[in-house]
Amino acid sequence: MAIEETTYLKIEKSVFGTTSKGEQVDKYVLRNRNGMEVSVITFGGTITNWTAPNKEGVYQDIVLGLDSLSDYENRSPFFGAIIGRYGNRIANGKFELDGKEYILARNNAPNHLHGGEKGFDKVVWQAEKIKGGESLGLKLTYLSKDGEEGYPGNLITTVTYILTSKDKLKVKYEATTDKKTIVNLTQHSYFNLSANFDNTILDHKVMINADKFIPVSETLIPTGELRNVENTPFDFRNLKRIGAEINTENEQIKRGEGYDHCWVLNDQNKGVRLAATAYHPETRRLLEVYTDEPGIQLYTCNFMDKTLPQKGGIGIYKKRTGFCLETQHYPDSPNHPEFPNTVLNPGETYMSQTTFKFSVK
Repeated sequence: MAIEETTYLKIEKSVFGTTSKGEQVDKYVLRNRNGMEVSVITFGGTITNWTAPNKEGVYQDIVLGLDSLSDYENRSPFFGAIIGRYGNRIANGKFELDGKEYILARNNAPNHLHGGEKGFDKVVWQAEKIKGGESLGLKLTYLSKDGEEGYPGNLITTVTYILTSKDKLKVKYEATTDKKTIVNLTQHSYFNLSANFDNTILDHKVMINADKFIPVSETLIPTGELRNVENTPFDFRNLKRIGAEINTENEQIKRGEGYDHCWVLNDQNKGVRLAATAYHPETRRLLEVYTDEPGIQLYTCNFMDKTLPQKGGIGIYKKRTGFCLETQHYPDSPNHPEFPNTVLNPGETYMSQTTFKFSVK
């Protein structure tokens, strides 16, 4: 049975701003009865704010973001955005389908990154409020037209954010196409569980349920190897501080200037399962990530250039002030037939889901 919004379970809508092209961007705040709030703007389907409880039960904002729409348009390093059509990198900005080569933007020279110059993070999505049971949600829809950013097919994409009474945010992805294409969607929130964006995330502890990771070339493209994590800085099978080995003399660490790699998740035939956890000892915040995806990218904010203002204008975002756990298929899969398939055919529906669960440990 559908429920009515109350003071403790509601969605609030307001105008966030207008794009440089004159498009109105709305902001939706999803709030559950515990005090968790997730703020989403229709530009990029971007999560701008997200509160979670600390050991005293106080809900504080734990994601990096920006105050102005202009900054999201022109300066954002994918803060909180929906990423598509293809999350992560595609080598040399090209791939083939049925013998035909498709050329994409090389916006991360010499490679293609996160959908191109104007990926899903830079478009305005249509939004619809949904509610039922002990949850509230926001359904976002976008039509990516045939040829947009070089990709074939008219792709209709739906991403639904569902906030539950148990401090879970479920993210459901769906897409259909009228022409054979490739799809790899993800969510790109930068977390800092201390809720103090002057702090680095080096004291956070992370577990990744993966026995292997994907080594990359000097331009961060997969070599094709799936390497065992044992006796490497990439072994996060048990909770380990992010900072423990992030400056190790290791070729892969040097190439990413820290962690910017995809892990091969275990139990890929089991559907949705625990992929990773992150824990902040001081506040005792615990984040658990569940997904049906084969991989997860850990990115440790290696390339922040100290020019972006924090929310509220109280400081500057610095290197390693956030981390991402991006559930996804492997980078450059269209050019690696041995990797899990990212091709979507007409008549098929791309489906994926990830859940972010917060608690106090």
